[in-house]
Amino acid sequence: QVQLVESGGGLVQPGGSLRLSCAASGSIFSLYVMGWYRQAPGKQRELVASVSFGGSINHADSVKGRFIISRDNAKKMVSLQMNSLKPEDTAVYYCNAEHYMTGYQYWGQGTQVTVSS
Repeated sequence: QVQLVESGGGLVQPGGSLRLSCAASGSIFSLYVMGWYRQAPGKQRELVASVSFGGSINHADSVKGRFIISRDNAKKMVSLQMNSLKPEDTAVYYCNAEHYMTGYQYWGQGTQVTVSS
């Protein structure tokens, strides 16, 4: 079992920045690839970025150069630094933990990010 708690969402103007954080508890953190997904109204949930225990990182093309995912294994936390935010980044952002062998996934409750002037 893995419990995930997100924080850091909110309202920001276009061009602004936000930092999302996710605290994990429960199972062995090293067994999981950690990621951030987002879901905008009327759209499917999509992967934003992911990071393995060893530090292998993947960012979606739509956020490359703007968003940075990071992971603190000692603190069992994963963060998403979001810069140069655009209105199309508006969505509910979910923290995700995927077991590296079984693929079983756990989800956080989600945090709203709204980019609007």
